[in-house]
Order: sequence, then C-alpha cells, then structure tokens
Amino acid sequence: MEETKHIKISDYNYPLPDERIAKFPLPVRDQSKLLIYRHGEISENKFTSLPEYLEKGTLMVFNNTKVIQARLHFRKETGALIEIFCLEPIQPNDYVLNFQQTQHAAWLCMIGNLKKWKEGALHKEMEVKGKTITLTATRGECKGTSHWVDFTWDNDSITFADILEVFGELPIPPYLNRETQESDKETYQTVYSKIKGSVAAPTAGLHFTERVLNSLNEKGVELEEVTLHVGAGTFRPVKSEEIEGHDMHTEYISVNRSTIDKLIAHEGKATAVGTTSVRTLESLYHIGVTISRYPEATQEELHVKQWQPYETETALTAVESLQEIAAYMDRNHLDALHTSTQIIIAPGYQYRIVNQMVTNFHQPQSTLLLLVSAFTKGNWQAIYRYALSHDFRFLSYGDSSLLIP
Repeated sequence: MEETKHIKISDYNYPLPDERIAKFPLPVRDQSKLLIYRHGEISENKFTSLPEYLEKGTLMVFNNTKVIQARLHFRKETGALIEIFCLEPIQPNDYVLNFQQTQHAAWLCMIGNLKKWKEGALHKEMEVKGKTITLTATRGECKGTSHWVDFTWDNDSITFADILEVFGELPIPPYLNRETQESDKETYQTVYSKIKGSVAAPTAGLHFTERVLNSLNEKGVELEEVTLHVGAGTFRPVKSEEIEGHDMHTEYISVNRSTIDKLIAHEGKATAVGTTSVRTLESLYHIGVTISRYPEATQEELHVKQWQPYETETALTAVESLQEIAAYMDRNHLDALHTSTQIIIAPGYQYRIVNQMVTNFHQPQSTLLLLVSAFTKGNWQAIYRYALSHDFRFLSYGDSSLLIP
C-alpha cells in the first residue's frame, strides 16, 4: 500500500490543448469514436460497433443516476450574485426523501461569491406549478470547503424537486468554460438515467442510444443497472504531490438484490460502463469482505474507506464476497443495499469484479486517470498518445474507449 500512497500525480500528466476538449456533444450520440484497447493492441471504430467487441453472455453494468439541476442563483439586495451548488442532502439525508420534502430541506453546498454572503438569508420569488412562492436560503455551519444550507419555502404543495426543476441550473463541468445551455438538459443525461442525485453525469454512458442498447440485447449481452450519485469531487484535481494527500469524496451507492444474483451468476465478472460503475462494482467486493468479518454491521458501517482495499488482506473470491452480500441482504430483508464509498483505485489496486470497461478520456493528473492506469497495468500513456494523435475528442462530451486488459 505504501507504494500506492507515494505515487506522484505529476507522473500522470499529459498535454491536453483546449481545442481537444469537446465543448459540445456530437449531434448523434452514438456516432462518436471508440478506441479499442485489447490485450495491448489499439484500434478504433465508431461507437455503434461496440457490440461487435463483446462476447455473448457478457454482463454489462450501467449507472442509472440522473443529474439534478443543482446550481441555484440568488441575487442579494446589494446586487451581488450568490451561487449555491447543492452537493448532497443532509436533512433528510436520503435523496428520495429530500426531493419529496415540502417547506424545508437542508443540503451540503458549495457557495460561489461566499465573501459577499456574510450574514442574513437570501430570498428568491418564483413561480412553480402556477403558484408564486418565495424560496429562502439560510447559511449554516462550515464543513470543510462546503456549508450547511437550509432551504425553506412558503407552500406545502411544492416539493424541493419541483423547485430544482424550475429554479435550478444543470451543473456542466467547469472545464467546458461556458454557460449551461438549454440543450445540455438533454445531452448531459444518459438515455437510461432514472434516479435523481448526481451533480455530474456518468459520461461514458452519454454515447449509448436505444439503437446501441438494442444491438447489445441482440448480441446476447445482459444489461444491468446500479446507482452511484456522482459528486462534485469528481472534478477536483489532485493538489497534493503524492496521492496520499488527496481525500476522496464520499459517493452514495444503491444496488438491488437481483443485481447481486446476476453478478454471482456471471462468476463475479462484469463489463462496467464508466468509472462510476467501476467504483460501485469494486466497492461491492470490499463490502462483502466487511460483512464476512462483521455480519451485524449496519448499512452505514459498510461504507468503503479510501484506503481500505489496500489495508485488508483477504482470500475471498469475488463470488464468495457477493454471496456474503446476498446473505446479509436476505437476513435484513433488503431489496436494495444503500451505502457509500470513498474508494480510490490507483496502480497497486487489484481489480476483483470489473474485467472490461467503457470509459471516456480523462483530465491530466486526475484520480480517474489513476483508475485507468491500474486497469491497463500502466499502459494509459500508449492509449492517450493514440487518442491525441488520432483526433479523438476528450473529457465529458468527448469520445470513448473500450478497455480489455
């Protein structure tokens, strides 16, 4: 583990000219380019060709999270513009319950132009579902780089979800260096998004269309879904020289009991769509390990800590670990497992469940690049050199790759 902790993030840098960052998606999602990395060999094709590279009977796992319109703008009486970026629900701390709240909801938020909001409440009058309401934001205690914010409004027939739908703005990635546009409301969601809660899209999924999903079905690829709500920390660069100094953000995951059965039936192996599905699936292995040691743990205690995979010696196979989860869920009469993860996947990590991956091209010096390097046994540079020299588009709205180590 010490070797992994002392990885220098500067070793994961590469030149990324601004013109290579895709500012907008292609008009047709599945016409993007697909880089294929198979056992060290690199080639390319259109994304619609993806099913050709997957074997019949493959289990492909998608993250069905939906991006919420998490940015709220208030203007003070002085004219100062304050941006409140909702990161995760605090009261209640369950996403679904929070979105259903009427009159009050509390969130952990990042605040833009904080120095201009020293005291007092912010107010915004708006029309929601034909009713005029006033939304009030009150700043609470500071929690690291974020703040507790209480939202209250004067109509008990309006939910917090209704307010975000009308008043919120979709938080596109900061590196796009542009304002959110109306088109982003559609293009920055996957076609299979369902469960509200992310502040960033699981971008590998943005390439999928009904046409590609149907082709996968026809090929005999089995499609399964998990939920991981992507936090704003996914954009946070590693500032420390060594990755030991980087704190991973907590992300909330939900996995159905039937999905565990599917994974067991596929001998604990899956093709993950996107790094968020990777983090969910790999976290499951370590959750099963925790259950094997502490069978009575609560779902909150099953949280996967950042360095846990590197600190725990275990002889459990992927299937045995998943069977531990299945038995735990049966004992506790759970249809779905709800917990969280801070897992960091970097060179030195041993993949347990994910054996193939669809992913976009990530920022230099990011934890996502570390994850790809761990998966390709350090071959990320060859992949990125090919992509840069063959006109691939980078980051959230860019092209994608299929990695088969």
